[in-house]
Amino acid sequence: MFDIALLLGPVAFRDFEIPSGINFGGAQRLAIHKLAGGARVIDSLGRDDADITFSGTFSGSDATLRARLLDELRSSGLTLPLTWDVFFYTVVIAKFQADYQNGGWIPYRVTCTVLRDEASALIQTAVSLATNALADIGTALGLAAPAGLDLTSAQTALSAPGATVRDTGAYVSAQTAVAGVQAALSQSLATAEGTLSAAGPFTSGSAAAGIAGLADATAASQQLASLTAAQGYLGRTSVNLANAGT
Repeated sequence: MFDIALLLGPVAFRDFEIPSGINFGGAQRLAIHKLAGGARVIDSLGRDDADITFSGTFSGSDATLRARLLDELRSSGLTLPLTWDVFFYTVVIAKFQADYQNGGWIPYRVTCTVLRDEASALIQTAVSLATNALADIGTALGLAAPAGLDLTSAQTALSAPGATVRDTGAYVSAQTAVAGVQAALSQSLATAEGTLSAAGPFTSGSAAAGIAGLADATAASQQLASLTAAQGYLGRTSVNLANAGT
């Protein structure tokens, strides 16, 4: 591993500190139901990453300081990035052990508990961007429908083959459709805001007029809330579509 950079939080390992090897992997948590006759039903409960352990030796004039830094990181309980080669984890130092032999030679062993496999998460995110875009446009459609706003054109365009592949006609059409419904949604928001502003005051005029005005304001505020939520989902759809096409 001497040609591979290894970093744990602020510590960049060097020279004899670099381990000869680092383990990775883990298990899949399983619930095994044993049935009559020897049959089994197995439920997969998700990944269970193993602790990552490696060892080396701090050496040189600053060996004590560097060993103490790693021990302080262990003591703090902070989440830290652990990276080498193509691996990238967020970890907590579960155990740090050092054997002080002299000021310039301190063998160590560190055990890190994995909070998250960031490299795996990035891969999963890239794969799921198109799926998320479709899910978000579906949610936005449901929120906007009570306000009389139809977003099905964008949903249809996003569902077309190649809609998330950059430089295809379907991709351009999807971007155009999403931009179009965003513009329509902005107009509907402006209309709802105008209706809400014009609904009051409720204390002038007849009681019937006040009740009617209050009803109009309530309807406009509900519509405004739904459209604002839809706008958020549409915005995320636009971002996910742009990222999915890269």
